[in-house]
Amino acid sequence: MSIKRIVEAGRWILIASGLAGIVALYHHFPRANNTTVSLTLLLLVLLFAGSWGLRYAIGASLAAVVLFDYYFLPPVGTLTIGDTQNWVALFVFLGTAIYASHLASRIREESHEADSRRIESEMLYRLGRQLLQPENVAQLLNFIPSSVANAFNSPAVTLYLADGDRIYLSDPKRISSPQVAWKPDDTPGIVSPELTRAEMVHDLREAMLHPVITSTADGFPAVIPLRVGVRPTGVVLLEATSLSRETMEALSGLVSMSIERAEALEDSARSKAAKETERLRTALLDSVTHELRTPLTSIKASITSLLSQQALDAPAQKELLTVIDEESDRLNHLIEQAVEMAQLDANKVHLEMKPQSIAGLIYVAIEQSRSAQPARDIRVSLSSFLPNVLADKAWIEKVLVNLLSNAIKYSPTDQPIFVSADPQKEMLTISVADRGTGIDPLEQGMIFDKFYRGPTQRNQVSGTGMGLAICRAIVNAHGGTIGVTSQLNHGSVFTFTLPIARPN
Repeated sequence: MSIKRIVEAGRWILIASGLAGIVALYHHFPRANNTTVSLTLLLLVLLFAGSWGLRYAIGASLAAVVLFDYYFLPPVGTLTIGDTQNWVALFVFLGTAIYASHLASRIREESHEADSRRIESEMLYRLGRQLLQPENVAQLLNFIPSSVANAFNSPAVTLYLADGDRIYLSDPKRISSPQVAWKPDDTPGIVSPELTRAEMVHDLREAMLHPVITSTADGFPAVIPLRVGVRPTGVVLLEATSLSRETMEALSGLVSMSIERAEALEDSARSKAAKETERLRTALLDSVTHELRTPLTSIKASITSLLSQQALDAPAQKELLTVIDEESDRLNHLIEQAVEMAQLDANKVHLEMKPQSIAGLIYVAIEQSRSAQPARDIRVSLSSFLPNVLADKAWIEKVLVNLLSNAIKYSPTDQPIFVSADPQKEMLTISVADRGTGIDPLEQGMIFDKFYRGPTQRNQVSGTGMGLAICRAIVNAHGGTIGVTSQLNHGSVFTFTLPIARPN
């Protein structure tokens, strides 16, 4: 005998015991009137209706009517009813019991249905949060079957997408089909001989075109078509689940929207990357073309003059040769910057990290950057005690030279430049400040990008737009940070940090 039949038999025994107990109780108390007995029996019937359903309540109602007639309505001890009013009372009792049982059973079913909807809503909510975690479409598609299986306690979930006939499984050893139930003795991971992959794809395509249906028998999964608008895109199969149609439709929409969202984000990222690549390419062409053309034009003009038939005196020849030498150095500097940037981007630079005196690095950088304006006022403010920093001497000097050169180029000649350094916990902060025109707030987040140059400085001061990008790459390689604080018409402060060298 199955457990279900045992439970059912036990309930009928309890119903019989309850009715017999009430009859026995009131039969020994003759003072109890018929109204009290009928209300007690009705209360018991309602209890059965609310606990076990309408079927048990109707059975209890019929039994209660018979017992009430036999033991309490005159003539007592027979099923005969002598008074017409008692007939009316008996049928009113029966009707009231059945109708009240129906209402109690309906309330019970609606409560159970509400609990089921709440549980399914919580499952959908958890699933929705999980589907936001994958970072790309491929990861999401592999993540969906296992997430749906975990959310709805399904032993196997199959996701099919019509685009490319792609199939994703929560359990690679279990393959579901909307038409064929797999044999229990099939070898795990091997498709049943009854259904080839082509046939399974055909079945999945057919299921994709039908409305949402629920599983109707053991071995047949729930079939949930996926749609974008009115266009079918795939189908989800859930084994051993019993979900409401509304929940299945919500699941269909949730999975479809998560896939569409991931694809839209990926398309947006690709579009953004393409635009950024185009911007960098355009900036590179503009910058490199301008920076190459200017010295090449000067070199070409100087060489043409030297090779011309006109006789040039020694000072004129020296001037032209000087121009060739300076413009050649400019070209060489441009190429060096491009090579350095490529090496830093590819992490092919070997840093010789050693304890260095930041004061020594600052003064060396100041001497190197004074070549353009030897008389420029550069004021150094250092703490009385500065710990050594863990850095590569040559690369940090490049950072300082770049920042000082920019401060010299982008600020008036009669304004001083300030250099300072202060320890901050485990890092040392170095700042280079000027009193130039400042940087627009919208540009402050872009000036460290490769080849970026502000629209106002682009045509006023020569440059490639790689200096600050190189600085950022160098500082990041040292484990530090670099940033700028600036206000228009009041100047800028470039600040970077380096780790403090700890004694062994």
